[in-house]
Amino acid sequence: MTKNTSVKIALVTGGSSGIGMAIAKKLSSEGVTVVVADLNKSGEQHENIKYRKCDVSKAEDIDDLYSWTTENFGHPDYLILNAGRGIQEKLTEGDPEKWKMVLETNLLGPLRCIRAFTPHMISQQKGNVVFISSVSANQPHPYGGIYAASKSALEVIAETLRLEALPHINVTIVSPGIVDTAFYKHQISGNNSVDQMAMGAINPEEIAEDVWYALNKKKGTSINKIITRPTLQNF
Repeated sequence: MTKNTSVKIALVTGGSSGIGMAIAKKLSSEGVTVVVADLNKSGEQHENIKYRKCDVSKAEDIDDLYSWTTENFGHPDYLILNAGRGIQEKLTEGDPEKWKMVLETNLLGPLRCIRAFTPHMISQQKGNVVFISSVSANQPHPYGGIYAASKSALEVIAETLRLEALPHINVTIVSPGIVDTAFYKHQISGNNSVDQMAMGAINPEEIAEDVWYALNKKKGTSINKIITRPTLQNF
């Protein structure tokens, strides 16, 4: 496979559905070559979107992803850390093994990707890292403690990366509110849904537009956090 060094490259974790897919499609439409790292492959085919099976909770999968991506396409200019898992469990009754799965995906996964992909960005003195967080970060709420804790920690990691990589990497946190995806359907446990919350929902394409906006600020300017909610959402 011949690398095109003039084309921007993006790595999107969890990009086979929902917000991740919307981001991958938006970047592809703008001429970016996108590598989607996910456990499942999307049924859609796009010329500029390449798929690699990857479980971000496994160190060996991240090592393989790094080698495959850099050998076939080059080092990513954009690192979009989107892969995540939801859970709704009461702290006094929940399953710690499920909690571990959430933390491995939502927190350790992004950390592994940072460790693999950002040193080259720093050496080249350029690059963008986008963390897909949630309005649940720093918002304790019943049955949402584990998920909220994972996203709170993720935002601390994002800000730490920004400080440690100054001034070479632009770091952005994108915190969506309720988004019309299958996120709740696929969470590890819990039966919440967009309809049950009755506060409306935004389309994943709106979050993709937020990401593109952050990636395209003029040199010397960074968008460090974007929060986008349905107007009716009260948290």
